[in-house]
Amino acid sequence: MERINAQQAKEMLLYVADCIIEAKPMLTEVDSAIGDGDHGIGMAGGLKKAKDKLLKMEEPADVYAVFTAAGKAMLMSMGGASGVIFGSMFMGGAKGMEPAGQISAGEFADMMKNSLAVIKERGKAEVGDKTMVDAFSPAVDAMLAHAEEGFVAMLEKAQESALKGVKSTKNFEAKFGRAKTQGTTIGFQDAGATSVWIIMKAMYEYVSQER
Repeated sequence: MERINAQQAKEMLLYVADCIIEAKPMLTEVDSAIGDGDHGIGMAGGLKKAKDKLLKMEEPADVYAVFTAAGKAMLMSMGGASGVIFGSMFMGGAKGMEPAGQISAGEFADMMKNSLAVIKERGKAEVGDKTMVDAFSPAVDAMLAHAEEGFVAMLEKAQESALKGVKSTKNFEAKFGRAKTQGTTIGFQDAGATSVWIIMKAMYEYVSQER
């Protein structure tokens, strides 16, 4: 699979939304260990709004507009830091792009790279701070390294790298959010990083089915 069109982008994000909504109990459990336990609720709610928005987009013609619509729906519905960060994951890299009926794996990787830059600028988090960046940054690196191999291979490597990033967060102390005041967070994985992995895994599963 060398390229995805706007309709496929829409279907992929709908599948992502369903996977996050299904993972709500697991994300709540992960967040409850070191946070306030509302990450799963926020993510599921935000992706539900994104799903509603996407379903209203009949025969979309612009891939970037699809990602922007999903991200904006999350931003407007989730509120707080998570809404800004995860909304930016979808819309940050699509902002200002010329309309495109389809994009290559390389263009998708570049979009995600730009989204990561927006997230790091807004959240001020780096790898090692026990945030979603610990999963998203290595996933983006994997996408950039494997983009020439097409969507399936690229996203397979991305979700594998994201999972390694999730596991790495068990070794870090939290520097942001409520978790940083909860005593030691060593030994617990970050909920935001876990959400990134679920998103990457869902994208990989979708393109694998479209092969």
